[in-house]
Amino acid sequence: MRRSLTARALMFGSLAALMVPATASADVYDRAGSTGLLQSVGINSMWVVVAGCLVMFMQAGFAFLEIGFSRGKNAGTIVAKILVNFSIAAILYWAVGFAFAFGGDLGHVIGTHGFFLRDYGDPQAAFPIMGFSNATIESKFFFQFVFCAVSLAIVWGTTLERVKFGVYVLYAIVFSALIYPIASGWVFGGGWLQVNVGMQDFAGSTAVHLIGATGALAALLHLGPRKGKYGPDGKPRAIPGHNMPLFGLGIFILWLGWFGFNPGSTLNALDGRFPEVVLTTNIAAAGGVLTAVATAFWKTKTIDIGMAGNGAIAALVAITAPSGYVVPWAALVIGMVAGVIVVLGVYAIDKYIDDPVGALSAHGLAGIWGTLACGIFTHPDLASFNTVGQGGLIYTGSFEQLGRQALGVVTVFAFVFVASYIVFGVIKATYGMRVSEEEELAGLDISEHGMYGYPEQFIPAPELVGYGAAPQGTAAAAGVGPIATPTEVPAT
Repeated sequence: MRRSLTARALMFGSLAALMVPATASADVYDRAGSTGLLQSVGINSMWVVVAGCLVMFMQAGFAFLEIGFSRGKNAGTIVAKILVNFSIAAILYWAVGFAFAFGGDLGHVIGTHGFFLRDYGDPQAAFPIMGFSNATIESKFFFQFVFCAVSLAIVWGTTLERVKFGVYVLYAIVFSALIYPIASGWVFGGGWLQVNVGMQDFAGSTAVHLIGATGALAALLHLGPRKGKYGPDGKPRAIPGHNMPLFGLGIFILWLGWFGFNPGSTLNALDGRFPEVVLTTNIAAAGGVLTAVATAFWKTKTIDIGMAGNGAIAALVAITAPSGYVVPWAALVIGMVAGVIVVLGVYAIDKYIDDPVGALSAHGLAGIWGTLACGIFTHPDLASFNTVGQGGLIYTGSFEQLGRQALGVVTVFAFVFVASYIVFGVIKATYGMRVSEEEELAGLDISEHGMYGYPEQFIPAPELVGYGAAPQGTAAAAGVGPIATPTEVPAT
């Protein structure tokens, strides 16, 4: 058996050796021995990969959400943006990101080994924070990579409809290779905030969502608002998205993906923990929808479709950190509070910063709330089970854990914001961040990609060979292209 496995490893590894002089992974083959891997390795690895696939599917959720919140002339560019950023993250997180985040001794500031997933020795010792799970390193890597891709996607939802495509590429390189791995490693990669401070973040309210939202804030301060967002009096004007059904579909895909996000962070299918995390995640999301709808109705006397969706997202973000630390009743409270925070946060931020999807509130403010909530609601038995920190305020009467959580939030925000602000400043000074006014008015689909996401709505009818009749009321149906105007008129 050993000889057969070695032969296979050499055969399949020879092709890779043409490009990278690597040795075979010490993970799977060395543990197989003469009797094969333990059954638990296969089961746990399968669960981690399945959970990772659910998180990967969240990219489709982000795409639909952002397309729905965009105007039709900017729908297609989002598809290219999602694919390119996901691919950049995949390569760079494999090359260096995973090593920086997890490849260090407990309490590290930056990892030192595991680059290209090679030459790391015993995986249980090389990546000690994940040593409680015997899933293979390849499965753990894939799971953590899709987290990185989600955090990067959060950055870009805020910059819709006016950013140069090249900005995505340049920042994604730095974010995937350095910013996200270092900061997330501190929080849940066995880094100093997790081990030395005792900060709790089970699946990434800070380590994924706040990092993404902080990068987004830095980008927006350099980028500025969409043309026409603020009137002559400085008051914000609505620029509605063109497709709320797509937005709704995106919300449900993200909600589904979270059942990989939080439960998958157990990295274990055999100890019975992940179904409990599914429960806390779902209850929190439901509570967030209801309180967001109620809060928006209180403010506007309407049932706001966008706020209903953002209520779900904010609650899911908030429960991400405490999902493995709290019991169901606390999850409901955390989700319901997040639903209120996201609505009030969107209304407040919109007065000053143009965030088309509300990510600064849904991922930023809700991420902060969820991280702090651990310091209030963490059950002492679950803190002991996870071996991080202690029980929250309502169980211990102590503010110690809350203080640890606050320190972690401030530290991560400061690092990510300063690093991102500098990176975007360099990009702005050299490459530039915004498309021209004419390109913004025409839409990024045609100006950046030379094609439309909805060609039958924008291309003159005589050129729509094979499309059939153009939709009534569109420029195409009238036989003319879109008319450029120097004055932005928000859709109504």
